[in-house]
Amino acid sequence: MAPESAPFCVSGAGGGKGGAAAKPHGHVVLVGRVHDALVFAAGAVAAVLLLLGTSSFLSPAPVPNLVASRSPAASSSHGVAPGRRTFYDDPDLTYAVGRRRLTGWDAKRAQWLRLHYPRGLNASGGPAERVVMVSGSQSHPCKGAGGDNLLLRFLKNKLDYCRLHGVELFYNTALLQPEMRSYWAKIPVVRATMLAHPEAEWIWWLDADAVLTDMDFSLPLHRYKDHNLILYGWDKEVYAARSWLGLNAGVFLIRNCQWSLDFMDAWARMGPASPEYAKWGKLIGEELNVNADSGADDQAALVYLLLKNRKKWGTRTYLHNDYYFQGYWAEIVDRLDEIAARYLAAERRGPASAALRRRHSESEHARYAVARNAAVNRTVPGPAGGGQTGWRRPFVTHFTGCQPCGGKPNEIYSNESCADGMRRALTFADDQVLRAYGFRHDGPLSDDVRPLPFGYPAARH
Repeated sequence: MAPESAPFCVSGAGGGKGGAAAKPHGHVVLVGRVHDALVFAAGAVAAVLLLLGTSSFLSPAPVPNLVASRSPAASSSHGVAPGRRTFYDDPDLTYAVGRRRLTGWDAKRAQWLRLHYPRGLNASGGPAERVVMVSGSQSHPCKGAGGDNLLLRFLKNKLDYCRLHGVELFYNTALLQPEMRSYWAKIPVVRATMLAHPEAEWIWWLDADAVLTDMDFSLPLHRYKDHNLILYGWDKEVYAARSWLGLNAGVFLIRNCQWSLDFMDAWARMGPASPEYAKWGKLIGEELNVNADSGADDQAALVYLLLKNRKKWGTRTYLHNDYYFQGYWAEIVDRLDEIAARYLAAERRGPASAALRRRHSESEHARYAVARNAAVNRTVPGPAGGGQTGWRRPFVTHFTGCQPCGGKPNEIYSNESCADGMRRALTFADDQVLRAYGFRHDGPLSDDVRPLPFGYPAARH
């Protein structure tokens, strides 16, 4: 019997007839052994050649500048017969925003999907509505000490979430359209991602300084079936108060469709690539009572666009704040220790919670996330995904104004409060990931880790 630790086992029928075999004599022994050795060697060589010949199928090809956590369905390849043209064969197709309007996108995307997924996206077991997360940062090093390390940790956080939830991540460091600078740089990247990923139903933009602080929470896409753009905000603040702070443009979800392409074009026309950038800034400044004489930022322009075109754009835009689709870090980070304590307490209560304390593989994360949410629903107040009331984990903690790459933070924050807050949020999220590996951090501001005892978090821990 092969040892249990053996990575591969080969089983087969017993060698020879029943009963003791007669002992061979003289050179017969040598010939038999040589024959057996040659047969074994030939078989081994054939097996090695077979593995080498199939290795390209077992190992996916690397994709440059694409950091992804893919489900098997998302990484499967479907051949297209020669001569079957798609929108990619159109020489007039442009990936740049604002250069030439792309029309008929819904039909073009549908045709591409029929060619590549003739049995439908669900045929290979993938999710019905695929999501590509998009984020990024500048290509040059950060100015401030420790900024590059922080950006790396923010990226790791997004990688962890995407791996656990079967979401693809495109992290971009190239300025696709140099004239679309600063906050506006996200628009060209999001638009190009729509064209690069026709299989994706949703493109999910997260600023580099946004931390996913609930690794169990999944986007409630079913709630957005009647909308194309999802933002954290308040209708009354946008449409009644006309405030540029009525929404946050640092995290948004946008459907991959013609409506969205047209919306992105309209949004970009108010940006720095437009020859009328200053004119738009004046109009937006007067409407929203902000100083935008030299040009508006992307968020003020977005509010203006919705305000002035509510029937065209606003009716398909979902502004909500019933969970932390993006949460303001200053009202979150000081509560993270108490939130973590309440989740651990929920796993200590009653015999039913014993199942949550079982060690398990990371691939089982989704199943345990459902069970954990059911347990905390009964004992921890607040909405799933977190909110301004209750003690549920915040889904996204956004460090707006902190400038982690070394820029000057908003004057209302100190460098210390931003730095400590970012470390707390990143550690809070990382503990949720490390648990499947048998570790956790020594403390909310510690980079050191310690092993978790068996049965964690039982009452004795």
